[in-house]
Amino acid sequence: MSDAAHPDIWRKPPRIANPVLRWGLTLAIAVYVVWALATLPFDWARVAQGMERAARIFGGAFPPSFERSGLLIDGFMESLRIAILATAGGVALSIPIAFMAARNIAPLPVFLLGRALIVVARSFHPVIVAIVFVKAVGFGPFAGVLTLIVYSIGFVAKMLAERIEEIDFGQVEAMRAAGAGTLSTLTYAVLPQIMPRQIGLAIYQLDSNLRASAVVGIVGAGGIGSTLANAFGRYDYDFALAITMVIVGAILASRRETREVDRSPA
Repeated sequence: MSDAAHPDIWRKPPRIANPVLRWGLTLAIAVYVVWALATLPFDWARVAQGMERAARIFGGAFPPSFERSGLLIDGFMESLRIAILATAGGVALSIPIAFMAARNIAPLPVFLLGRALIVVARSFHPVIVAIVFVKAVGFGPFAGVLTLIVYSIGFVAKMLAERIEEIDFGQVEAMRAAGAGTLSTLTYAVLPQIMPRQIGLAIYQLDSNLRASAVVGIVGAGGIGSTLANAFGRYDYDFALAITMVIVGAILASRRETREVDRSPA
């Protein structure tokens, strides 16, 4: 039976209404995927050997070994300290940068400078930043703290600037009409409106920094990531699995705490 006989039958409209454009894009994507697979230098023989090595690694990882629990705890506590210090420093620096990057309260030159700082902080992966700081200040947790401060600024300052641009500007105008200065206006008219978002961003960034501290530690920026890299370097796969389990457990616990805070009444 035709659709004309049943006009009430609904069909989901395609995302691209023009069929020529729709099928043309589909064909172009398929051609690109085939071309990319054909031109990338995949060494399938090495991939097959990698499967065998992966089997040996997993075979040596079970059961996980917690015999050197002291070393594991020390690495985790160092990661925790790195994450807390980086979150505190990153949030503290993000607040003035966010004010600079909010177009509704900052002059154009200050706005452009604030946005430039955020763009630079967001342009590089934490591992790349960690490598730069490791080369600059040496191996250890100080490089990790500096790396995660930059990482925190890239996220927190951006989100906070967008929240500042959404505030009720009537409070700012009222403060200015009463003769308040710039600092007083920002403190009493803007800051109270963004405080809930700021607290939420700080809690989320602490969770994110705890995860990132394990990653940047692999390149020498301290924390449990360095312990994990050393375990792999010594072929202690069972100890590496134990470290990985601790990292996963800590992230799951921190995520649960973050959700509980998000659901708590303001």
